Amino acid sequence: MTDWVDDADGFAELVDRLADVDVYGLDTEFHRERTYYAHLALLQLSWSGGVAVVDPLAVDVAPLERVLRGPGVCVMHAASQDLEILQRVCGTVPSRLFDTQIAAGFVGYSSPGLGPLIHGELGLTLPKADRLTDWMTRPLGADALAYAASDVAHLHELYDVLVGKLEARGRRQWAEDECEVLRSRAISAPVPERAWWKIKEARSLRGRAAAVAQTMAAWRERKASTVDRPVRFLLADLAMVAMAQRPPKTEEDLQRVRGLDDGKRRGSAARELLDVVVEGMALDLHEVQVPPSEGVDRSRRAVASLVSAWAAQRAKELDIDAAILATRSDIETFLMDGGGRLADGWRHDVVGGPIRALAAGEASLAVDESGRLVLETRSGTPL
Repeated sequence: MTDWVDDADGFAELVDRLADVDVYGLDTEFHRERTYYAHLALLQLSWSGGVAVVDPLAVDVAPLERVLRGPGVCVMHAASQDLEILQRVCGTVPSRLFDTQIAAGFVGYSSPGLGPLIHGELGLTLPKADRLTDWMTRPLGADALAYAASDVAHLHELYDVLVGKLEARGRRQWAEDECEVLRSRAISAPVPERAWWKIKEARSLRGRAAAVAQTMAAWRERKASTVDRPVRFLLADLAMVAMAQRPPKTEEDLQRVRGLDDGKRRGSAARELLDVVVEGMALDLHEVQVPPSEGVDRSRRAVASLVSAWAAQRAKELDIDAAILATRSDIETFLMDGGGRLADGWRHDVVGGPIRALAAGEASLAVDESGRLVLETRSGTPL
């Protein structure tokens, strides 16, 4: 039985009910196609023996903060965007998070969707989602409500099964550590001065071009958040890169910028863009936040490829999602400066330490009789 909650008194009762539970499930439905921020359309909550779907268009859901800050474990699936929404509408994220997608990666799954995971672990089939559903519509149809409720209805059972498997493999702490990384990341505010790092064509810019790109992207990010519009609606990436490479000085120059909307080539919009370009031209180059280097130098690419193959094999042997254990980027970062995700914690114990020994010349990779890559103590004897 699913409760539909669309008034303040009903939501207050729900918060009271959830405040003292040990484990609760949570999911959201939202839209963000034409906005900077995701706009909450539904809030789904579950507890042992119950499910509620809350209408945030009729109810202020901010009081859920009491539950989120409480001692209960919040069970979610692929929680990244949901956490962003909770931070915005409730001012906080859960104090304790268990992401079932992350946990599944430690017991043999590779970034599974909720449906396949529940089917694989509980033998249940969830209702199929309609990707075209407008979650802002009221009243919602019965099928849409059933789908929304199903997203949280079985999270308790799934939590119990996954925790059992993690404990049997000695990996519960690993999974909880990864969930904490995700939870903590959601609290961190984005840095506008690094927004230009997201633009592939801009990441290679240096010097004055990088300064202009940084300034323009930071301006675009801040303005988009203020007016709640997608950044691309304010200024296309192509136009930004073009202006960073050849900074315009006049409205006439703006006429020649590729990808720039006509409305931004003249008038107050044009003057605003030109002012931002001037700001970028005046920025001290020491204040430019350059993105991290991508990839290792050419001399180490073969080593990175070989180590990546070994790490992928290690993940298969341990029945862990390779993307969780060590990505190619993780390996390249570690080989370059000894930093990143492989530098400490459980990843260092499993792969970081052996890779460090390999990079220091204390170990070597070999192929055993079964065709597996193995790390061995280096003999130092040339063939």
